Amino acid sequence: MIQGLNNLINIIIMHKNFFHKLKVYYEDTDTGGVVYYANYLKFLERARTESLFKIGFSNKKIKEQFKSLIIVKSCNIEYKKSAYLEDELTIRSFVKSITKTSFFMNQIIIRGEDIIVEAQIHLVFVSTEGKPVRIPQEIFLKFKPYFCDTIKI
Repeated sequence: MIQGLNNLINIIIMHKNFFHKLKVYYEDTDTGGVVYYANYLKFLERARTESLFKIGFSNKKIKEQFKSLIIVKSCNIEYKKSAYLEDELTIRSFVKSITKTSFFMNQIIIRGEDIIVEAQIHLVFVSTEGKPVRIPQEIFLKFKPYFCDTIKI
């Protein structure tokens, strides 16, 4: 079912998307078996980390190679429905907009055809001293296929 939804999404949206699948474990839920709201932020972080791996990078490699870090400046999250113990979720991520030093990543958590969470994360590249720095060209180029179609470069 999710594959059919993913195919439909890819037909409608021309840019590439990162997809990360996860299963909800007992540790992710409250006593009622509902995912605790803050854990969605952890799920989104895991998906962003996996997106870096997919383009050949990691947070550790970025720190070592470029002396930079990617930090979350802000997060806008909308909870649409609850997820539950043992649900299988898919997180779709793509770059919505980008500047010289930062980018917005849209992330959507889906269960089957249901949207569970929609989030927009503002991520900034900073030096190891915490000062904003230009996104390394190598990373910019690897992310480019995942840019939203409305981005004008």
